[in-house]
Amino acid sequence: MRAILMNESIEQKLLDLPATPGVYLMKDAAGQILYVGKAASLRSRVRSYFQSPDGLAPRIQTLVGEIADLEVIRTATEAEAFLLEDALIKRHQPRFNVRLRDDKRYPYLRITDEPFPRVLIVRRRQASGGRYFGPFTNVKAMRGTLKLAQKLFPIRTCTLDLPLKTPRRRCLNFDIGRCLGPCAGTVSEEEYTAAVDGAALFLEGRIVGLTSKLRADMEQAASRQEFERAAGLRDRLAALLRTLERQSVVLSDLADRDAIGLALGDGRACAQVFLVREGRLSARETFHLRTPADAQVPDVLDSFLTQYYAQATTIPRDVLLPVAIEEADAMETWLASQRGAAVRLVVPKRGEKRALVDLASDNARFALKASEKEDLVRDEGAEALVELAEMLSLATFPQRIEAFDISNTQGQEATGSMVVFESGRPRRDAYRRFKVHISGKLDDVAMMAEVLRRRFRRGLAELADPTIARGKFAELPDLVLVDGGKGQVNAARAVLQELNIEGLDVIGLAKRLEEIYTPGAATPVVLPKESHALLLLRHVRDEAHRFAVTYHRRLRSRRSFGSVLDEIPGIGPKRKSALIKAFGSLERMVAAPAEEIAEKAALPLTLAERVKSALGESAASTVPTRGRRQASGAALRSDPRPTTTER
Repeated sequence: MRAILMNESIEQKLLDLPATPGVYLMKDAAGQILYVGKAASLRSRVRSYFQSPDGLAPRIQTLVGEIADLEVIRTATEAEAFLLEDALIKRHQPRFNVRLRDDKRYPYLRITDEPFPRVLIVRRRQASGGRYFGPFTNVKAMRGTLKLAQKLFPIRTCTLDLPLKTPRRRCLNFDIGRCLGPCAGTVSEEEYTAAVDGAALFLEGRIVGLTSKLRADMEQAASRQEFERAAGLRDRLAALLRTLERQSVVLSDLADRDAIGLALGDGRACAQVFLVREGRLSARETFHLRTPADAQVPDVLDSFLTQYYAQATTIPRDVLLPVAIEEADAMETWLASQRGAAVRLVVPKRGEKRALVDLASDNARFALKASEKEDLVRDEGAEALVELAEMLSLATFPQRIEAFDISNTQGQEATGSMVVFESGRPRRDAYRRFKVHISGKLDDVAMMAEVLRRRFRRGLAELADPTIARGKFAELPDLVLVDGGKGQVNAARAVLQELNIEGLDVIGLAKRLEEIYTPGAATPVVLPKESHALLLLRHVRDEAHRFAVTYHRRLRSRRSFGSVLDEIPGIGPKRKSALIKAFGSLERMVAAPAEEIAEKAALPLTLAERVKSALGESAASTVPTRGRRQASGAALRSDPRPTTTER
């Protein structure tokens, strides 16, 4: 046996360690925290690191070799040590700890503690102030659950301070059955509380018990001849039964359990939590973790249990695990203190419970592979951004790129687009489109200037007004990319100078030779054809072009549909709508005989013949030398001139 070398400071601290619960922090020579751990007895646990290294895992040997100092924090109970360890790991993110990878806080649903409660989406869980549900890793699924809960149990969404001294008029939500109307005095606090309790059961996933309660309430209302209320309860019950049908029965009994699956990768791990309520799989959550080198499944599982259940709002009696953890008794004691009742950690060996844990682990492996692919794409995007900043000597790292393009037909129905890429990936919720006010002339440069001026003026207004500081345009880009050459770049630069906006890089990407234009440069920059930077710029530019053309075609189509029909006597808005609905386009109307037009649009035959004649004359006068299909296409335009190429 060989002992580990220690400095005098550590030796003295080891002698003074108390035999009480607490948390210990291992630090390197620079004072950085390497590892945070918890212990029922600080003396025995911390000293175990500095005995013979032969029995230590390679990862622990590496850790001990870097320890230059340590600190301990005593706690009153072991349960407090669990919570303190979780808080310190979140705060310091030590590299030798297993930790949840996502920096963002997972959202919760909260039922407020007001007289007439609401359901809110919140990011932080407070010690008091209502009932919480979550955390949710799938925000889209969470919003869907909330939407269904509000539909089944019409809880108010307004911010009124209820109850009011004087009832208000009933609002639209009440009229469409989305609110019980507490502001209008149409519901008692007792009845409203019953709806809130039903929503809480639904959010907990206890649909079996909820359906039994609703069925009993429905039958009771019907026996009292409260038929309107009974009908409402019947509709809720039917919707819940449909939801119940979609939930898989995974365990034969009706107990509540969490089944946890785990998959390890290189420096990462993925945990899947299957929430089984009343024997049915009510939800599943996916968590990605960062792990130190050579981490083992039991260690990762132990750390995950602490971090997950420190923030979970519900803890079932049984937690099914894929493998046993080292200090299971201590974990059960802490979970029981969190739950307020006994909790068992179970490692099933066979049967349906083992199958459920294996299914959770399979899902964790699949999610881990998908995460690795996403990280690869993200890394490639970061490489392209670094390359772009270096090759073009940009003033700032182009974390947020905004690209602008113009689309028009001979100056008509001109549109502009703004697409946004962050970290090299599209952020579609930030896309914006503009209907250009300059019209009737082919001046792409002036149109580009107009779109940019409107975008940045709006952004400055939102930044200046605290009431709209989180508006659509408040976030400014690091790089402005315009589709075009020197003229578009100079126009963009002039707009920024006009608005006194500094620090934004501006470049233009021309289509023909993929040349990059920068302000003040005599010659464009030509990047290697296969460079990551050029491929990214082309992708952003093409996305802006697609978005602009799509909007332009929509506007042109609306204009064309009304161009010929509006001039035909006897065709008003209703008949015009019927014709467009029946044929979908004027091309099909041109090709159809008068009898078919009369039949499908419910028109008199004489009027259908008038429509047919007008369409034929318009097509003939527009393009007299072309075939039928080409002529009918020309009839779609109110402007008889030939169409130029779309920009």
